[in-house]
Amino acid sequence: MNFELTDEQKQLRDMAHKFALNEIRPVAAECDREGKMPMEVFQKAFELGLMTEFIPEEYGGLGLGSLDTCIISEELAWGCSGISTSMAATGLALTPILIAGTDEQKKKFVQPFAEELKFASFCLTEPGAGSDASAIKTTAKREGDYYILNGRKCFITNGSYASQYTVFAMTDKSLGHRGISCFVVPRDLEGVSAGKKEDKLGQRASDTADVIFEDVKVPAENLLWNEGDGFKIAMMTLDRTRPSVAASAVGVARAAYEYALEYSKERVQFGTPIAMNQAINFMLADMLIGIETARLITWKAAWMADQGMRNTVEASIAKAYAGDLVMKITTDAVQIFGGYGYMKDYPVEKLMRDAKIFQIYEGTNQIQRLVIAKEILVRK
Repeated sequence: MNFELTDEQKQLRDMAHKFALNEIRPVAAECDREGKMPMEVFQKAFELGLMTEFIPEEYGGLGLGSLDTCIISEELAWGCSGISTSMAATGLALTPILIAGTDEQKKKFVQPFAEELKFASFCLTEPGAGSDASAIKTTAKREGDYYILNGRKCFITNGSYASQYTVFAMTDKSLGHRGISCFVVPRDLEGVSAGKKEDKLGQRASDTADVIFEDVKVPAENLLWNEGDGFKIAMMTLDRTRPSVAASAVGVARAAYEYALEYSKERVQFGTPIAMNQAINFMLADMLIGIETARLITWKAAWMADQGMRNTVEASIAKAYAGDLVMKITTDAVQIFGGYGYMKDYPVEKLMRDAKIFQIYEGTNQIQRLVIAKEILVRK
């Protein structure tokens, strides 16, 4: 067993870290305050390959694996997880096509994202269907060579900016989750529109909006796999992408830990740096314990995906553990900063706000535990 990164992975990590330090962090506070996406940062990231690393080489990307994506994700989220979430969301939306698309579909719907900066969105969540995907109301009815798509999706990352949506819709309501199908829907089809932009607690630099489909004529050739395969495609996608979400959580946790460690060495109370107080240095030690542990299970889940192994349990463990961990570490960082930590002049309050969503998106941490429990109960 070898825990050493390859020279190429080290170079990748260093490049992503320098980008986060020099390009993301300088604009993070402003983007958070104003709730805006920094397009110039995304353009630079695209030019470096930091938004196309997951796309196979034959479709114009770097052809890197899940572990490589996790290495990048940790560093970019260390810079600002709001900005990195918008970068990662395109990968989430394209992954179903990479999993289930034909070569022709990949050339048509994936390759353009390697040629110029574009955004895509993964459209599963609805107002009445969050954790319960089988409750979606969006429908797709076959009419000749088209499906007529109707419905509303909510909390969609990049929803206002996406040029393409990966949409999950019911083609047969009587079958429950087995009646869900997956479609690629270009933004320029008549009847597609972005709705309300959400005003969020954290990760405010990422766009989150409703997406509305009104009698949209989607070519039947835009269906991925077959009718009824949508739920399976969604679950396979999340198995592949949850490790990178966990890696992003590790990046935010690491940023909070570093800020807290530095501050605790400088802040003097009762005549000594507060880092020398056992109550504080135990908190710092626990932070590092959690970060190192979370990174290891995250990398294992990603490695398994790269080996073609089923990683459902490991991906859910990574997402649940890292998601809970980042909330605790950022909260403890605010505590170490004391009253200053509560103020926007200091960086840790933003990190705490950014952290909460890691317990919610791409499957709540309660759902992760449900997934894990179901898997272990059917094992022999």
